[in-house]
Amino acid sequence: MITWIVLGVVALLVLWVVAAYNRFVRLVMRAKEAWADIDVQLKRRYDLIPNLIESVKGYASHEKNVLESVTAARAAAMDAGGVEEKGKAENMLTGALKSLFAVAESYPDLKANTNFLELQRELSDTENKIQAARRFYNTNVRDLNTGLETFPGNVIANFFRFEPREFFELGAEDSAARSPVAVKF
Repeated sequence: MITWIVLGVVALLVLWVVAAYNRFVRLVMRAKEAWADIDVQLKRRYDLIPNLIESVKGYASHEKNVLESVTAARAAAMDAGGVEEKGKAENMLTGALKSLFAVAESYPDLKANTNFLELQRELSDTENKIQAARRFYNTNVRDLNTGLETFPGNVIANFFRFEPREFFELGAEDSAARSPVAVKF
């Protein structure tokens, strides 16, 4: 009888470890999926920027510094590696886009250009999707990190070497990046 009880307890313990391990695998995969969603939206944003620059270039060709700063910020954002580096690069790009739209304010013909207006609409839509993807990612990272830190999950997580993930946040040092890109005229 004691043998059966011990075997039952061991079986339950093994089942619990398997379930806990599988839960962490699911949480890691959700975080990866959420990061992939962010990447898709950022790629869409990066693809819109050259068209936007070309639209502005025809009207504001003497605003070369602004156009170059947007191009440089876009390149830096595309090359950024980790979550923190990507967040800083995105802050720079957001600031550069704000400068671009501020310059565009000075050109009434540009503001009326249908191509420019369509690009603005698409960029605004993309910014909203990036924000939603960021929230989804951060929610999944929160769930994963909470599971990694709470007992008894932390025992399993440490044993199988699951690592916490970084949140994708806007830097506190760049308060201008905390407000959305102004794309309406």
